[in-house]
Amino acid sequence: MIVADNWKDYEILDANSGEKLERWGDIVLRRPDPQIIWNKSIDEYLWNSAHARYLRNNKGGGYWKFYKDIPDSWEIKYGNLKFSIHPTGFKHTGLFPEQAVNWDWISKKIKSSTKDVKVLNLFAYTGGASCAASNAGASEVVHVDAAKGMVRWAKENSILSGLENNKFRFLTDDVFKFIEKEIRRGNKYDAIIMDPPSYGRGPKGEIWKIENKFNELLQRIKKILTDDFLFVLINCYTTGFSNIALENIVKIEFSDMNRNIYSGQTLLPITSGDLYLPCGIYCRVE
Repeated sequence: MIVADNWKDYEILDANSGEKLERWGDIVLRRPDPQIIWNKSIDEYLWNSAHARYLRNNKGGGYWKFYKDIPDSWEIKYGNLKFSIHPTGFKHTGLFPEQAVNWDWISKKIKSSTKDVKVLNLFAYTGGASCAASNAGASEVVHVDAAKGMVRWAKENSILSGLENNKFRFLTDDVFKFIEKEIRRGNKYDAIIMDPPSYGRGPKGEIWKIENKFNELLQRIKKILTDDFLFVLINCYTTGFSNIALENIVKIEFSDMNRNIYSGQTLLPITSGDLYLPCGIYCRVE
């Protein structure tokens, strides 16, 4: 287990009965989280400090209820990185704070490398890992996501982080189609990061289901890795997937390579008590 405990601009103030109370800079939000199955006494004054709360509706979606005025978007920092935050209609804020512990690992790996490192980030969302890799000195970062809005958001984050003059490629594309094109072009990468969703659609309606496609995805990315590649990092939020199951799949697909493969769980500390929130799983190949 690895804990993302180096934040200054983010913290989980408290967590109880299916909800977490989070501080994003100066803004406090209440959001549901299925991992929070415990009940305990709460500080009513603390919980009433929320600027906004995300509430589920009967149709499976939800909406934000605002108690105080907040800006349309605001910035938070992690080290040298800056990110734009704003509540979206699907509960997210544009950042997964637990991934900071992987950003630190990515940065350390790239900084310790004696060669130029070309990085590919797949299912790359708003670019936290892309920015971390570029800030650490990657020679080039290729950022691929099927959602045009997420790619636009990632560009904004790279500019906020002062990385606009670094070598980036921001691409809106279906991941499988992009990899196939890279195989045909003979392009190779020294490091690959990916955060495959449980279910998704590409820009032209392509359907992705992790249980049907993940093995095939691993087989394909091996074809675009350099022989002496630095690392592969896989993040996963799929409910029901244990890190050991993820590690087993990766070990099978990379069995022909002499690589160190290990996995674990990402956690965030909860300020009000000696508790941690499980946030997802990861697997690393190095």
